[in-house]
Amino acid sequence: MKKEQKVNTSSLSLLSIAGLEPYKEAKNEEYMNPKQLKHFKLILEAWLTQLQGEMGKTVTHMQDEAANFPDPADRATQEEEFSLELRARDRERRLIKKIEKTLKKIESDDFGYCESCGVEIGIRRLEARPTADLCIDCKTLAELREKQMGM
Repeated sequence: MKKEQKVNTSSLSLLSIAGLEPYKEAKNEEYMNPKQLKHFKLILEAWLTQLQGEMGKTVTHMQDEAANFPDPADRATQEEEFSLELRARDRERRLIKKIEKTLKKIESDDFGYCESCGVEIGIRRLEARPTADLCIDCKTLAELREKQMGM
């Protein structure tokens, strides 16, 4: 009897956000076939919807919380909180652009392959980071180069 392996899907994982299970590859299945592309499209669309919802909440929250505090320390604290929220939203805005770019790659059948060397990125890596456009080896080399240039 084959023991079934339990996959850890935390409440923050992209698969759970999309309400999906990890993709189960069939034997001799072609890489990035229509079924796989649909799987990743669902993940990316769910992620995009979640991020867009968060951005809407921020605007409402900042409008609701805007108060004129007489104490300068309270005002400074509020400004710092707003600044942190705006930085987070800016990161999310860049991520939304990257998700939209990745969805276009799916539409043009150019998804799942390393932009640098052309090898398959891999199903598990893409499930963890669907916007990945480099294989793990090229990404490691790019990070090493970046680290050396930054020193």
